[in-house]
Amino acid sequence: MEVGESGEKRPNFSAISSNNGPLIKLPTNSSSKPSDIRKLVIKNFKVKPTLPDNYQEKTWEKLQKAVVAIQTSKSIEYSLEELYQAVENMCSHKMDSQLYTKLTALTESHVKLNIKTFFADTNDKLVYLKKMDECWQSHCQQMIMIRSIFLYLDRTYVLQNPTVHSIWDMGLDLFRSHIAMNSTVQKRTVDGLLMLIEKERNGDAVDRTLLKSLLRMLSDLQIYQDAFENNFLVATKNLYQAEGQKKMQELEVPDYLQHVDKRLAEENERLLHYLDPVTKPQLIYTVEKQLLSEHLTGILHKGLENLLEENRLSDLSLLYSLFSRVKNGLNELCVNFNLYIKKKGRTIVIDPEKDKSMVQDLLDFKDKLDNIVRTCFEHNDKYVNSLREAFEFFVNQRSNKPAELIAKYVDMKLRSGNKEATEEELEQILDKIMVLFRFIHGKDVFEAFYKKDLAKRLLVGKSASVDAEKSMLSKLKQECGGGFTSKLEGMFKDMELSKDLNIAFKQHCTNSEREYTSIDLTVNILTMGYWPSYPVTEVTMPTQLLELQSVFNKFYLQKHTGRKLQWQPTLGHCVLKATFDQGPKDLQVSLFQALVLLLFNDNDTLTFEEVKAASGIEDGELRRTLQSLACGKARVITKVPRGREVDDKDKFQFNNEFTNKLFRIKINQIQMKETTEEQKATEERVYQDRQYQIDAAIVRIMKMRKTLSHNLLISELYKQLTFPVKPADLKKRIESLIDRDYMERDKDNQNQYNYVA
Repeated sequence: MEVGESGEKRPNFSAISSNNGPLIKLPTNSSSKPSDIRKLVIKNFKVKPTLPDNYQEKTWEKLQKAVVAIQTSKSIEYSLEELYQAVENMCSHKMDSQLYTKLTALTESHVKLNIKTFFADTNDKLVYLKKMDECWQSHCQQMIMIRSIFLYLDRTYVLQNPTVHSIWDMGLDLFRSHIAMNSTVQKRTVDGLLMLIEKERNGDAVDRTLLKSLLRMLSDLQIYQDAFENNFLVATKNLYQAEGQKKMQELEVPDYLQHVDKRLAEENERLLHYLDPVTKPQLIYTVEKQLLSEHLTGILHKGLENLLEENRLSDLSLLYSLFSRVKNGLNELCVNFNLYIKKKGRTIVIDPEKDKSMVQDLLDFKDKLDNIVRTCFEHNDKYVNSLREAFEFFVNQRSNKPAELIAKYVDMKLRSGNKEATEEELEQILDKIMVLFRFIHGKDVFEAFYKKDLAKRLLVGKSASVDAEKSMLSKLKQECGGGFTSKLEGMFKDMELSKDLNIAFKQHCTNSEREYTSIDLTVNILTMGYWPSYPVTEVTMPTQLLELQSVFNKFYLQKHTGRKLQWQPTLGHCVLKATFDQGPKDLQVSLFQALVLLLFNDNDTLTFEEVKAASGIEDGELRRTLQSLACGKARVITKVPRGREVDDKDKFQFNNEFTNKLFRIKINQIQMKETTEEQKATEERVYQDRQYQIDAAIVRIMKMRKTLSHNLLISELYKQLTFPVKPADLKKRIESLIDRDYMERDKDNQNQYNYVA
């Protein structure tokens, strides 16, 4: 102990620790000098016991016997505590280095001794693997027991020397160097492992515990990848390469997909049970490449169309799931899905014989594909867009007709008498129709036919639901804008104004001095610009009806000066009260049918020529009218001679014997086959409207640009026009505008146009 020279006591010592033991530091104050500070060092007085001269040799001999006993599976003569204490004593007296060296040498000699057992003459791979596993398990158990005895050495000497392996790692290193890395031993071990895995892949039961133990051995020895994994992946590739080619020829696509899914599940199970997780990415990639990537085109060409045709949802889901695992799988599937839609859709649209069912077929086809995209393809945006693009492509492969048929389909659904759907179902149908409508390029064709059919429904009172009509109108307005539906809205407005006008007219008739009790007249005032154009026909009207028309004319023109009314007999319909032998009936008929029936009030029998002269109805229309009255289901007049066709010499008479269980009977007018004449007339109107739109677009562009080349003008027109048009049609309209002096060709460049102000 060191103390200050003065030897005087100083109070309030404070202690701090140092590497050399407790340190006592004297406090400092303003009066103390640097030379006054002294240290008190308390040294460790523990003295190591002195060992006998031959202690190291005797102790090692004792430890050596214990290690050999462990290695030969014999009982140890000494207690573990005694052996542990012996190791601690040797380490404490700086004998740890020699102890570690001797232990390593002893372990190495034992490992070298074991290598001989692996060169025994045996061709049975399974027996060989079991022998290897037994040797490994025994080595691990021995090293655990040896380490428990030499634990003090492991925790002192090994930790203080980073370059020295722990006892466990030393054991692994020796086993790896002398046994596992032996080329013959390694080859036979790996071959045996690959043989077992191949047998399991072929459906045989194998010892998975043995596989797991040996593969973990390779991982622990850090030779798993170099010794086993590379060989395993090559074997996997060769197996599945051959299997993929064979199964693609033997199996149908659904069965092949099930097989691939099964194989992937099996490989994942192997990873779970005995393979090292580090193998997973390359193993799964190899299986996917050989069974899927190499056969993408073959799978799609061989089976996709059938899966889609037969609506095999589970198989399509599996196909999508598997293809999502490989590069470009989903892209290839999407491309082929798109091609199928175009091919199938074109067969629906192009064939004229399928026109009657075209729209319903398209709706069913769209529903089916939407369901597939939603349930099987996970509502993938790419597939949704591909479906939309494919529909837009094939629907416009046949110009005008799909638009016309969609309009007629809407008419069928909105017409009264359609009891197939509730209001909610009808709304859903209209939503689906609007999806088809969006795909159509020639929306003006749809508008023309929809307008014509809507007019009939409104005028004849055949709309199933005013709410449904207005809902459809709202959908069209939202889709195409107010300009598209302005005329259609005007038609509804006319009908509402006509209701108010008829109420006022009835009040006027009631207040009039003259009574009009025999006829209840209802008139619809149609604004000419809103409604389809109808041919003006002249017929001979009954005197009473002419008088009532005159009264209405005066009434209307008093309220609306400067207007002109033009009566349309083709649009009229009536309810006649008729008396038969069975009793009175109400006959709901067209105006032409009413004019014919009224003639029989004064005559029992009339010839065709007499009816024609008295009614003034056009020849073709009259023949159809007489057919509906004399040859249909409700034969209120009879024809002599009988037959379906009406000839000039036929005679007609009122049928007093007519019977029907209903009181009000609707006698349908036999319609002219309008698919030819009316359709052409409507298409011609659309064509004329398009010409006006093209002219307006050309003038608008030229007025803004003043000078423009032909190609740029055509390009601008394609951007502005909303309907399909051919370059030849545009050229004709340009020539027409040049002839009418709206524009001119440049004198220096014939391919350039100038606007004429």
